[in-house]
Amino acid sequence: MRNEHIATVIHLLRDELEKGKYPIVTDLAEREKNPFHILISTLLSLRTKDEVTEVATERLLQLAATPEEMLQLTEDEIIAAIYPVGFYRNKAETIIRVSGELVENYKSRVPDTIDELLKLKGVGRKTANLVVTLGYGTEGICVDTHVHRISNRLGYVKTTKAEETEYALREKLPKKYWIDFNTLLVAFGRRICRPVSPLCSVCPISPYCEKVGVTRSR
Repeated sequence: MRNEHIATVIHLLRDELEKGKYPIVTDLAEREKNPFHILISTLLSLRTKDEVTEVATERLLQLAATPEEMLQLTEDEIIAAIYPVGFYRNKAETIIRVSGELVENYKSRVPDTIDELLKLKGVGRKTANLVVTLGYGTEGICVDTHVHRISNRLGYVKTTKAEETEYALREKLPKKYWIDFNTLLVAFGRRICRPVSPLCSVCPISPYCEKVGVTRSR
């Protein structure tokens, strides 16, 4: 995909987004820009289906909406609330540890920069970027498997790892699209640009896509 087509592609992706369901973290941010809630939901979402993340997020935040309240829960109570998200025991430990760090080192306020967020053990670049973009509305590019796959499939970047894709996009993608890019590509990746056998026959951005690595489509 040529860079001159990015505005058209973004416009088409925004139209496509309205046809499906928003990712849970984006939907949460639309309802309330609470960085702690977005952080918790993002931590729960790793390697977990969106519908499971949504229910688990709601159950947990009903019990504890702040870092202080989270520390009042036992690990078993958190596990019971978030089950069956993937790696629920590890995630319960991470939530307790992160909540403790927020209370002790940040006066319960979630950091608003990627560098500070990365100091929290268990928070990676994907989570940090999602918190700053959706929680604070500041510039960042969250790259998950969908963003990495589709950006390369389009031929917009040529990378092998998600972190490489983030830095490549930072160099190439106009900043006005940074915050929305993850939401657009996650929703699009789930509905049309699937990992295996993407639905190229109904894809609105197919004319601009180089279909890198696509051996079979529908």
